[in-house]
Amino acid sequence: MTGYIGSIEKQTLKNNFFRQVLFTGTHCQLVVMCLQPAEEIGNEVHQDVDQFFRIEEGEAKFVFNGSEEHLVKDGEAVVVPAGTFHNVINTSKTKHLRLYTLYSPPNHPDGTVHKTKAEAEAAEEHHH
Repeated sequence: MTGYIGSIEKQTLKNNFFRQVLFTGTHCQLVVMCLQPAEEIGNEVHQDVDQFFRIEEGEAKFVFNGSEEHLVKDGEAVVVPAGTFHNVINTSKTKHLRLYTLYSPPNHPDGTVHKTKAEAEAAEEHHH
């Protein structure tokens, strides 16, 4: 199929994997994510990648450059400019955080599926 067509909300809400790449193009990548209760992505920076996030379920705390914090809930979006350190933290101790993100340009190998954060971290170590 050319591109991606589908109900991104339904796809995001049914996803239970930490990270799953849905589409990789030349200039952008669509990824769904699910963070377990109190889980976080971990502080990271993409020097040449702008990143868009949309929360579909739950509430997240976004932390920019170690000190700037924003609470973001279902239906809200965040854009992280390239070169900005950022972390996404699931604020709930009982509920999942489900979101989708667009990387521009792509940031993960096409077809990537990380069922857990531990699996994602192990893959990142081998990727660098």
